[in-house]
Amino acid sequence: MSISAIFPILLILLSPLATSSPNGNALTAYEILVGYNFPIGVLPMGVIGYDLDAKTGKFHVYLNGSCSFSLEGGYQLKYKPTITGVVSDNRLSELSGVSVKVLFLWLNIVEVVRDGDELQFYVGIASANFPIDNFYVCPQCGCGLDCDNGRKVSSLITNPLVSSA
Repeated sequence: MSISAIFPILLILLSPLATSSPNGNALTAYEILVGYNFPIGVLPMGVIGYDLDAKTGKFHVYLNGSCSFSLEGGYQLKYKPTITGVVSDNRLSELSGVSVKVLFLWLNIVEVVRDGDELQFYVGIASANFPIDNFYVCPQCGCGLDCDNGRKVSSLITNPLVSSA
C-alpha cells in the first residue's frame, strides 16, 4: 500500500485532528490536500483555517479575504474568502468560491480531478487540463506565480488543453 493511499486512512482514524479552526491546530489545509493526492498549489498562500468532516469529505477553507491573480493565457482566478466542497482521493467536487475568467466571462470551477500527471478543472460541461507540476507552488494573491516580493516577474504557467466533457 502506498503512502498516498495510507494518508486518507490516517485522517479518518485521527478525525479529531483532521479538523482545524481558524485559530489553527493539527494538519494544515495544504497537508490535507497532499493526503488526498493533490499538490499544495491548488490553494493560494494565506489559508487561515479550515473545517473538514473526514467521514463525508465536506470542507470549508478560509482565506483572509478575497484573492485574485492572473495566469498566462489571459486567465484570471478569483477565490472568495470561504471555499467549500467535497474532497476525496484525486477529486475535489461540489466546489464553491473559486472562479476563472475566460475571455470576458467569469465561470465557477465546480470540480477538479487529478488524472495521473494532470489536473482537470471543470466549469460546467467544459474543462481545461494543466500539468500537475504547475501546482507544486502556491500562488500569491495579486501576483499569482509570477511574484518577486509581490511584484510580477516572468511567467511559469503553460497553456492548457481545453475540451468539452
